[in-house]
This record gives sequence, structure tokens and C-alpha cells, in this order.
Amino acid sequence: MRLFFFSLLFVLALEQYHLWWGKNGVQDHNQLQEMVTLAQASNNTLILRNNMMFSEIDDLKRGSEAVEERARNELGLVKEGETFFRIVPKE
Repeated sequence: MRLFFFSLLFVLALEQYHLWWGKNGVQDHNQLQEMVTLAQASNNTLILRNNMMFSEIDDLKRGSEAVEERARNELGLVKEGETFFRIVPKE
């Protein structure tokens, strides 16, 4: 009877070891959960960036104001009849 009890206790301890530290155990689950959380945070920032880009694309396709604004800011273009003033700071 005593041998049976100790063998059952040994099997229980072995199963507990596999549960906590073995492959696909609690430790692996916690590590994977942290990786999923980091991936979701990264995906959320990329989704926001993509949404901003899609809205900018829609503005460029539909309206001339967005195209004009980009031409003024990035290319330095001026409309006909406008006067361009460049202010240079003192050094």
C-alpha cells in the first residue's frame, strides 16, 4: 500500500512539473501571451497609420485643395498673381 501511495505521489509530482515548466505549459503560455500583446499593440499603430494614409489618398483623389496644399508646402509653388515672401531669420 505504501509503495502504491508513493508511486501515485511521484506521478502527481511529474505531472505538476510538466504542467508548470514543460513544453506547452504555463510558462510557455505566459510568454506567448506577452508576444501576442506586443503584436497587437504594433498592429494597432500600423492600423492607425494606414487609416491616415487612406484618408490622405481620398483627399488627393477627390479634392483639389489637398493637391494645392501639397504643391505649396512640398514644391514651393505659387499661384498666378500671388506674391511670395520669404523671411530669413538673422544669424
